[in-house]
Amino acid sequence: MTSESGKAAAVLLTPEEMGRADRLTIEGGVPGIDLMERAGQAVARTAAELLPAGAKILVICGPGNNGGDGFIAARCLAMSGHCVSLCLLKPPDTLKGDALEAFARMNSNMRNTISYVSTGDGVSNDLLDDLGSADLVVDALFGAGLDRPLSGAVLDLVGRINRSAVPVVAVDLPSGLSGATGAVLGEALKSRATVTFFRKKPGHVLFPGRGLCGSTKVADIGIEPATLGEIDPKTFENGPDLWIDAWPMPSVNGHKYSKGHAVVFGGPMSATGAARLSAGAALRVGAGLVTLASPPDALMVNASHLTAVMLKKVADAEAIADFLADERLNALLIGPGFGVGPQTQDVVGQLLKTGRALVLDADALTSFAEKPEHLFEQIGGSSAPVVLTPHEGEFSRLFPEFEGDKLLRARQGAVLSGATVVLKGPDTVIASPDGRAAINANAPPWLATAGSGDVLAGIVTGLLAQGVPAFEAACQAVWLHGEAARKMGPGLIAEDLGAALRPAIAWLVDKRGAGLR
Repeated sequence: MTSESGKAAAVLLTPEEMGRADRLTIEGGVPGIDLMERAGQAVARTAAELLPAGAKILVICGPGNNGGDGFIAARCLAMSGHCVSLCLLKPPDTLKGDALEAFARMNSNMRNTISYVSTGDGVSNDLLDDLGSADLVVDALFGAGLDRPLSGAVLDLVGRINRSAVPVVAVDLPSGLSGATGAVLGEALKSRATVTFFRKKPGHVLFPGRGLCGSTKVADIGIEPATLGEIDPKTFENGPDLWIDAWPMPSVNGHKYSKGHAVVFGGPMSATGAARLSAGAALRVGAGLVTLASPPDALMVNASHLTAVMLKKVADAEAIADFLADERLNALLIGPGFGVGPQTQDVVGQLLKTGRALVLDADALTSFAEKPEHLFEQIGGSSAPVVLTPHEGEFSRLFPEFEGDKLLRARQGAVLSGATVVLKGPDTVIASPDGRAAINANAPPWLATAGSGDVLAGIVTGLLAQGVPAFEAACQAVWLHGEAARKMGPGLIAEDLGAALRPAIAWLVDKRGAGLR
């Protein structure tokens, strides 16, 4: 698989972009009903995999193309021997276009029980009876295009389905979720499985949406990947498909000086562990050399713990300048355990003037909470890449004016700051000032432990030291961080992550070396 096709596989499409992909395909000569047929058949296959022969299935259809997919699925399931009941939000005479054609094909091939949801009268007794006896619900109400909260009888219906505990297969996206943001609009169905088409949407990987989709399958319905070239999407699901060609592949004739020299600036004696975690991670991920720049009072504490990581006493701004006169020191990290206050602001400003790749984490971010514009001005004057790694609290202090979904806020933060932003969480978003963004989906819950963020910052720094561009380095680091935690399993603490990176890195080396994606 080529680099471009790998990147295409990682694409996430907004509902608007997906609509354009449909239109371009139809304009290219593929009938819309053919796309709908393939979509509905894929839904039927997924539903059938969850059920024994002759199961009772309730298919709930909205008035648009999502409902049309449901009509196709209902027909296929009935023809394969299942007992299918159908619920429409509106009478059939309100249907149009491909959805109307799908309804006609269904009616000509099956005898079904049809009931309606009346916005005036609420959920009918017939529908409640069908729900009470159903083994499965197929949700073909709205899909990813919903842009306003559910209300009235539809909101009541969604609540009743959730309370019934009947398993749900969602068409495109569970109804009640925003495909663009993953936000719940009123109430959303909780699905056992979701079948989407051509590419996932951001709502499949951002929380809370990801937690309501169940297992998500992407069905090929006949839209050519080349269509993406006309859409030019900027949002991706983070993973090796996106950035494998930027992975710093070891060279047989390489040496430690050819793999970069990372520097981690440590804090006082009472807070030395965070910087050591970062430094160890930078070394583990492949930086040829790593030095921990330590204040004098912490020197002996750090020396008693460090082996392969080197140690340098750095007492003040003058000592930092002397130290960084060595141009081989090409990637810097400040923040973990460094301390909060004006002194940190001064050191950050000094580092931004050096023209070295720089990661700002933890205390380095909090130190600018009162005047974040001062930080952004200095980043704008830097000639080298800068990566910010805030959690939600740190982000809100740096960017208090930004509201809305996580993807939008991360993008806005990257543009305003001029830095690559890693907005951390179970659905970490990596955003570049050029508009690209990636959503990470491999972080297990046990990664939420003290010190794990320090390790992540160190991984980013180690990759920057090896010359990986900022956006790709941040994406690689976030994925490796999650993969290491996944491989280590429950009970993980931050000290485990360095060793757990080894199998994840080995896998990447094998894939890159084999030319695979």
